[in-house]
Amino acid sequence: MPIGTPYDDIGRTYTATRREDPRIAAAIWAALGDAESVLNVGAGAGAYEPRDRDVLALEPSEVMIAQRPEGAAPVLRGSAEAIPLRDGSVDAAMAILSDHHWRDRRAGIAELRRVARRRVVLFNVDPAVFSNFWFLTDYLPSFEELVSPAYQRPGVWEQELRMLLGMIRIEPVPIPHDCVDGFFGAHWRRPEAFLDKRVRDGISVFARVDPVDAERSIAALRADLGTGAWHTRHGHLLELDELDLGYRLVTAEFE
Repeated sequence: MPIGTPYDDIGRTYTATRREDPRIAAAIWAALGDAESVLNVGAGAGAYEPRDRDVLALEPSEVMIAQRPEGAAPVLRGSAEAIPLRDGSVDAAMAILSDHHWRDRRAGIAELRRVARRRVVLFNVDPAVFSNFWFLTDYLPSFEELVSPAYQRPGVWEQELRMLLGMIRIEPVPIPHDCVDGFFGAHWRRPEAFLDKRVRDGISVFARVDPVDAERSIAALRADLGTGAWHTRHGHLLELDELDLGYRLVTAEFE
């Protein structure tokens, strides 16, 4: 997220619906291994920052910084593309649901690699897999306009990471049906949640697509929930405890 981030406009109520899910947090913290010093890039309000390590946060949005709780890690205002630290300054650098907002994703990931001595940890979604999410296929196909055509091709997202980071481990992170962090994919089994404007205000997609498309998508979902059409198409999801939507935990380790 560059300086002048959209979150200065859309992030004012972020913490009302966005908070750390303990199951996702456990996976991220395990991926950090024995790193003692950690840089969190695009840190937002501080979710997923391990409390038992020496953490420094980097965040461009003053609005998001203001929502960091008392006792949170110290924070620098800055962007991923120009991290104001020397080479090899921290054991690990992480970016959680952040790199899709960066002005230059390749430059940002290269910066993470530059400042991290031992590992880089990323948690985000593979766009080619996520494009199958029912909300996108049924109600918001214009979402694809937000995604580079290259990333819509299977394998490209992963190939770019391998080019930038070298040997990496990629682990699927199925999203639990009761995920408490209200990001876009968290509500896959709770379609009614999307009807709540507070929920949508915590999901950047709804601020980035054409407002007419966003309103149309919610109207169509509300109608389908009323008629039972959503349950006819997707009722089988209600029997699942978790679902792989394409969210991935990426770990790169260095000598």
